[in-house]
Amino acid sequence: MAAPQKKSFALRVDEQVLEAIEKWAVDEFRSTNGQIEYLLVEALRKAKRMPKKKGNGTE
Repeated sequence: MAAPQKKSFALRVDEQVLEAIEKWAVDEFRSTNGQIEYLLVEALRKAKRMPKKKGNGTE
């Protein structure tokens, strides 16, 4: 199974927010980018707005 496609985009964020995310990412053994993606996915799940995964029709 191929990994999902990912899009790149620029993100401007307050310096203090970025520093806090960087420290949190280190604590959880993630990259800063990985931590931001994790936080976004968790927020989407919590808000019940996470898109359904596209399956192959066997689910």
